[in-house]
Amino acid sequence: MHTPFSLTADFRIQVVTLDCPQYPKRLLDLSDPPQRLFYVGDIGLLAQPMLAIVGARKASFAGMRLAQYFSSTLGLAGYHIISGMAYGIDGAAHQSILDLNAAPKTIAVCGNGLDRTYPPEHRELAARIAMNGLLLSEYPPGTSPKGFHFPRRNRIIAALSLGVVVIEAAQKSGSLITAYLASALGREVFVLPGSISSPLFEGSHQLIQEGAKLVRHAQDVLEELPNAYLH
Repeated sequence: MHTPFSLTADFRIQVVTLDCPQYPKRLLDLSDPPQRLFYVGDIGLLAQPMLAIVGARKASFAGMRLAQYFSSTLGLAGYHIISGMAYGIDGAAHQSILDLNAAPKTIAVCGNGLDRTYPPEHRELAARIAMNGLLLSEYPPGTSPKGFHFPRRNRIIAALSLGVVVIEAAQKSGSLITAYLASALGREVFVLPGSISSPLFEGSHQLIQEGAKLVRHAQDVLEELPNAYLH
């Protein structure tokens, strides 16, 4: 069962179309940019520099801590953090920015209508993002989450970001979709390595073998990107 928002004035769903000035220009790099974007929160964030942090839903404790570290450090360096509000790495990345209570914000791209919360356990997280960041979806209110929605959601995450940081990605992880799409769009792809015996890193190591940049610290990411404060 998908828990609906209690839609108050604070959670009013709005829409921006392809021909609106507020429509994010980075999405025009896609061959199939969404014709409409539904949102709750500050649409102006989409014109500012952001980085994606993605990874395993069934993340390890260490992976969750790394997601928090990269999210907060990159946020304090001037980048908003975008992810997909899934369990695991996504949720940790969003939560870390919210807990900073500072200038950086977080953007969640959803694979369902914004009158629903998926996963339902992230209802409170979604409400905090709505109040202090941005919830975004190309799906109209009333749309339930479907498996095929999430690869399409991932293309939005990839296109909006200047780069994607991958933390713990298995061989069939949806994070690989985001990373490949980002690379095809000319965005940077950064990957944290892990144990060669762990299934959680099979996809991560594949990305590194194929040319993604191996990173160990947030500073490794910042050295490859333009200064966020100069945008």
